[in-house]
Amino acid sequence: MCRWLAYSGEPLTPATVVLDTPHSLVAQSLNSPLGKETVNGDGFGLGWYVTDGHERSRPWLFKSIEPAWYDENLREITHAVESPLFFAHVRAASGPPIQDTNCHPFRHENWMFMHNGGLREWSRIRRDVMLAIDPDLFPKVLGTTDSEALFYLALTLGLSEDPVGGMARSIRRVEEIGRRLGVEFPMQGSIAVSDGATIWAFRYSTEHQSRTLFHSEDMRTLQQNFPDVERLKAHGERSRVIVSEPLSDLEGAFVEVPESTVVIVDEEGCRQEPFLRD
Repeated sequence: MCRWLAYSGEPLTPATVVLDTPHSLVAQSLNSPLGKETVNGDGFGLGWYVTDGHERSRPWLFKSIEPAWYDENLREITHAVESPLFFAHVRAASGPPIQDTNCHPFRHENWMFMHNGGLREWSRIRRDVMLAIDPDLFPKVLGTTDSEALFYLALTLGLSEDPVGGMARSIRRVEEIGRRLGVEFPMQGSIAVSDGATIWAFRYSTEHQSRTLFHSEDMRTLQQNFPDVERLKAHGERSRVIVSEPLSDLEGAFVEVPESTVVIVDEEGCRQEPFLRD
């Protein structure tokens, strides 16, 4: 339904992974072997935090309804910007219209959010999900996607204080609403959330058949194993990407994230923890 990428590490130009890898995110927008849709041409978004010494700084966004492979501004910005943490997303619309406000990532204060998947039978459950959002946050929902609604529901249920718990509570609320309205498997997808310092990436679906998700291997290990691969030399030792599908065919470069798992990338490194496995 969509493809996305999240990066954390030493400041890097997004073009390094969004454009300049063998199976880059822009390449995936034209040909996505592991996606539900092969082509993801219904808009894109780039969100990044600046290196200003403030952990809680507001991220910057660039969105367009143009296909990612067509937009020259995306090429300009991804080569000009340098960031220690950024999100990129290419969209395959599953119902909600193609418009800027429906392109990921979504932003609230210092938080960013993006999603691949969907809330099944969104038109059926939309009213109840929207009414569960805090009245103070409700006016900030600018688009019509299930993904943005899920983000603001998670903020309502404590995402900013407890990201893993807040995300779990929001998904369980969606599942409860779905069951009540006769939707068998309401939640599907992979999700990335960041506060500007940490990335939390979730792979979960009600039916336990989630969209694919991978994270890169330790960069020092990769550079030792592939000393002749020039593009790896642009990365610092803390460099990590979390992706819908691998950016290259280098053996062992990407680790598949198991079902019902959250990947956490912070100053301590990269780790996996169980998520909603009960």
